[in-house]
Amino acid sequence: MPANLNAQADSAVQPWREPPANLGLGADEVHVWRASLNHSHHRLQHLHGTLVSEEWDRAVRFHFERDGRHYIAARGLLREILSRYLKLSPGSLRFKYTSYGKPYLTDECGGEWLRFNVSHSGELALYAISRQRELGVDIEQVRTNIEHRQIASAFFSEHEIKLLGALPEHLQEEAFFLCWTRKEAYIKGIGEGLSLPLHSFDVSLTPGSPASLLAVRGDVQEARRWTLRSLEPGPGYFAALVGEGRDWHLKCWQ
Repeated sequence: MPANLNAQADSAVQPWREPPANLGLGADEVHVWRASLNHSHHRLQHLHGTLVSEEWDRAVRFHFERDGRHYIAARGLLREILSRYLKLSPGSLRFKYTSYGKPYLTDECGGEWLRFNVSHSGELALYAISRQRELGVDIEQVRTNIEHRQIASAFFSEHEIKLLGALPEHLQEEAFFLCWTRKEAYIKGIGEGLSLPLHSFDVSLTPGSPASLLAVRGDVQEARRWTLRSLEPGPGYFAALVGEGRDWHLKCWQ
């Protein structure tokens, strides 16, 4: 296949498939897993049993019981997914956190080669996995009661605000969520949290156009260091993925 056609095919939205029994992870692959956070009591008990004491303590501090259940599911599923690549038991995995709160595995648990990022919203979670490639993933459930124009004015770049305002009104909500998830994915990919202002870089946001990190002010080369992809997690949700480099292919697992 010619190079340009291959690039177009790889940028297409990937279907969510059942993972193979013998799961591998190539150096040129990024895997994204989609998972529901709604589980039976028995399943939640099992997931809870794989957590460590710090995670148990956090689960009980949530004000709403549903949020606590979703946290247990999200953390337990993260452990189960990572364990498939590491050939370790979910409960044996240990995490550390950067000064900005980004989690990573200890070296003893595969942290020297396995990278991951997690996002959850509503009833869904996404988990991005790679080999030694920094990642960021974001999922957002659509909320129709938010003032997306006000949020865009406060956080989007001048270029993005102009693009958003030039779109027909019936496309602006979709464009807002496309922009927001892409910006959040990039922030999570670089691992600096909101210490990097959201208005200091530009992403594409026009519905139907390819996802792209367009520019990062102060570093003309930075945008070329990342590949941005749109994901379709399900009705009522938007999501985006950013991965370091341009030499990787996406696989989506359910």
